[in-house]
Amino acid sequence: MIGGMEQSQSSQGQTQSQSQSQTFDEMWGRENLLRPPYADLADWIEHEDPRRLRKKQREAEQVFRLTGITFNVYGQAAAAERLIPFDIIPRIIAGREWARLARGIEQRVRAINAFLHDIYHRQEIVRAGRLPAEMVARNDAFEPKMIGVTPPGGVYTHIVGTDLVRTGDDSFYVLEDNARTPSGVSYMLENRETMLHMFPELFSRNHVQPVSNYPRALRRSLAACAPPACTGTPRVAVLTPGIYNSAYYEHSFLADKMGVELVEGHDLRVVDGRVAMRTTQGYQPIDVLYRRIDDAYLDPMNFNPESALGVPGIMDVYRAGGITIANAPGTGVADDKAIYSYMPDIVEFYTGEKAILQNVPTWRCSDPSSLQYVLDNLAELVVKEVHGSGGYGMLIGPAASKKELSEFRRKLMARPGNYIAQPTLALSTVPILTNAGLAPRHVDLRPFVLVSPAGIDITPGGLTRVALKKGSLVVNSSQGGGTKDTWVLEE
Repeated sequence: MIGGMEQSQSSQGQTQSQSQSQTFDEMWGRENLLRPPYADLADWIEHEDPRRLRKKQREAEQVFRLTGITFNVYGQAAAAERLIPFDIIPRIIAGREWARLARGIEQRVRAINAFLHDIYHRQEIVRAGRLPAEMVARNDAFEPKMIGVTPPGGVYTHIVGTDLVRTGDDSFYVLEDNARTPSGVSYMLENRETMLHMFPELFSRNHVQPVSNYPRALRRSLAACAPPACTGTPRVAVLTPGIYNSAYYEHSFLADKMGVELVEGHDLRVVDGRVAMRTTQGYQPIDVLYRRIDDAYLDPMNFNPESALGVPGIMDVYRAGGITIANAPGTGVADDKAIYSYMPDIVEFYTGEKAILQNVPTWRCSDPSSLQYVLDNLAELVVKEVHGSGGYGMLIGPAASKKELSEFRRKLMARPGNYIAQPTLALSTVPILTNAGLAPRHVDLRPFVLVSPAGIDITPGGLTRVALKKGSLVVNSSQGGGTKDTWVLEE
């Protein structure tokens, strides 16, 4: 039997103690009644030998190990390269559910691009009183060198990862926007490839929308954003910090799948007003650079002078229309967690529509009254750094010790503007395979969005991250989380 699963209390920083009846399980709903999207999967599992499933789980881990799907963990010993944990029980989303999500994601991404253009030009949203001026002027991610600059095609965020969480049948929340350099798409693609190889019979029983065309779509989307200086077929390259970066596997994976060059800063230089790449035929100009390094390291002549990762003078070429940088410098303002709290207003201001996808209610600790509320209720809230990522620099109140609460209280009082707080949510669970059978674990979802002048392309599904350990509070791979294949069914 696959019912009667154990109950977990884990998520990416959004948790609360709850009974099984309060938690929405995406396979079993709230009343332990099998939901239609999982019907074929449940029937298949019922007729499978549990020993075969566990054997397949081990085989999947071996595939990932042989493929080299690992990530590096900063701040640990030199050998801190880890395998990405993978669970073979897929997460399944009905076609109608995905259609609504896709509409909401597209609306939000359009608003984000319009917002970025506005704040680097006339700042109409500030003039209209919908966003305080200091939220832009004092934002560490705001890049003054982008003022007055319009990227080719008007696209600022060429690749977006929108993190979603679910609390019920039709209740989805945006947890955060990733508008700088969202990662994880290689795991989405490898997860699907592994499942297709190991369980072809499952795909013959379920009409699952494909994700394998993402690399082709990515290259096509980037090429469509070529700069005015491009006169022929756009030349695309991926800029990586190098092999010691935690996401280097993904950088090399995407370059290989797109059929483009993977370059480091020392491979590039400015030649005759263009950014050129070293080749066996000499330096050849690049039209579109998919950069996977932060703004500060992009150009030592314009940003951090100590950077050895970027290309001296690339910002001057960019402003002159000689190259497209994806994503554009300065896009970090849009995924700032304080700006996040204004996203419903931002969506409405630029689209004229109410936001389809909800925000998690958020207290900005820079506001004195909000700070006081957060301090008074610290043990019940999740507190995050405004520019934090990867689950670092955050407090999960319900799971924190008295000492941790006291230490974080001091941090909040010292730098309140550096933090936001959110309530805990009863997040959805999805089954994972354990030695004892199936067990629920909390998940989030990162769909990947491509933006070009030709339109917006949303890959059906995305990367499901899952807290594999019972009681775990984060899904991030750097802190013990794993991944699942995400199936979006055909209508």
